[in-house]
Amino acid sequence: MSLSSIASSTAQNFDAGQAYGRAQQLTQANSPTSSALAEEGDSTDAVSSFSAVLDNAIRGAINTGKVAESQTAQALSGKGNMSDVVASVEEAKLTLQTVTTLRDRFVSAYQDVMRMSV
Repeated sequence: MSLSSIASSTAQNFDAGQAYGRAQQLTQANSPTSSALAEEGDSTDAVSSFSAVLDNAIRGAINTGKVAESQTAQALSGKGNMSDVVASVEEAKLTLQTVTTLRDRFVSAYQDVMRMSV
């Protein structure tokens, strides 16, 4: 295993850990406690909190891409720092890979549900 693959794997795990932590924080901040949800029997809050987490994740991915673009534009104009450009582009790359993986898993889960007989 090469050093670059180890570094890439570590970076992906770190970003995934951060994303999971942010999703947990958003879920806890935007929804009632799980015991209150179980007592009420209302799944509307669970759906809206999932929607909010997904919406925030997509907005975060878009913002990461915009930051990478602005860093690259600054570097091309001679005002940016190359290490900042490399870091922001790599972060945008990892974010895009994560979003693509999540999309594939959502599609796969949807297809599994559609194949179920009722």
